[in-house]
Amino acid sequence: MGDATTVRAVNALTAGWAGQALQRGRETVFSAAGVWPLLALLAAGSGGAARDDLERATGIGAGEAAEAAGRLLARMDRLPGVAGAVGLWSKATLPLEPDWVGMLPPASHGVLSGDVAADRAAMDAWADKRTGGLVPELPIPFDDKTELVLAGALTVRTDWLAPFTEHGGVLHRTTSLLDRAGVVRAPCGRVTVLKVLGTGGIDVHLLRGEAGVGGGEVLAAGIGALRHAYPAVPGDLLPYGEPGPGATVSRVPSSDRKPYLTVTAVPFEVTAHHDLLDHAGLFGLASATDSSRGHFPGISRAPLAIGAAGQTVTASFSALGYRSAAVTALSAMAGSGRIPPGRAKRVSVEFDGPIGFLTVHRTSRLVLNAGWVCTPTVDEVWCGLDEDDQD
Repeated sequence: MGDATTVRAVNALTAGWAGQALQRGRETVFSAAGVWPLLALLAAGSGGAARDDLERATGIGAGEAAEAAGRLLARMDRLPGVAGAVGLWSKATLPLEPDWVGMLPPASHGVLSGDVAADRAAMDAWADKRTGGLVPELPIPFDDKTELVLAGALTVRTDWLAPFTEHGGVLHRTTSLLDRAGVVRAPCGRVTVLKVLGTGGIDVHLLRGEAGVGGGEVLAAGIGALRHAYPAVPGDLLPYGEPGPGATVSRVPSSDRKPYLTVTAVPFEVTAHHDLLDHAGLFGLASATDSSRGHFPGISRAPLAIGAAGQTVTASFSALGYRSAAVTALSAMAGSGRIPPGRAKRVSVEFDGPIGFLTVHRTSRLVLNAGWVCTPTVDEVWCGLDEDDQD
């Protein structure tokens, strides 16, 4: 399986998750790139209906899943500003298949002592260390019935190549690079996209859709745009007027007649906790939760079923850069145009109110995480208002 195929598979899972997680329109952030390697490792050791489900969820055959997961983890870990890790903990009494354990990264396997409090503390310390304190604990329950825990951590840090200026809680930027913004025509309507370039080849794409369009549709449009699935017009070719949500193109007085792009945005922080079993079908875990039988003969000859699966993610967008951390964990239990003279083209984009965002590796177009935030409008920030002040 090629890396491009893996990227498409992860991004497809991101789009599917967006469609389900944002049905209620709440703020959220999630990382399919943090879940996918764990699902692939499970697929490698699965059998029966669980194997079929996991193959559908990962978009890859179980026989090549572990190798693809390893390549993805290694690739993400080599990216500047990105760090990924996998941890496995199992009871000493649980016989594990050596071939499957050998598919995991080196030194990633720990043994559960049987002391629930001590084991929980050790796993939480792993999460805390791997995320620099941003996610201090595993996102799943743990008790003496837990036979095995498989966890992953993914952190992303990028500083903007051109920082924003901040005034009164609002971020501003002006650039001559009009193609940093554009408008995508997707099935949900027009979506305005702004690419904020960061260090290490990591960018954040801000997305603003038409009024009333759901977050899942807006994020899906942004993901589709990564693979050129929908027509897009870059900022330098946008027509005058209001070609997209929050976008205005006008002619303004100018001494040098050079076109420019102005950006207005609002900083945000968002944290979300996800029970992956709420969307068990999406993640290929529906059959695997049936505790009347075992589903992972390639992991252990003892019958195992998925008991819990969760993810905690936090992300922040500021004048200087972007920071995010995600911890995912699964546990197993036993189973039974032209410029007129003297004037310049100005493209203005505003990203406030409900907006989506994608954290994207620039060259591979892998979506590392995605989210939806209901930031205050620029006018509200300038007026010092928040949600509690609104009617």
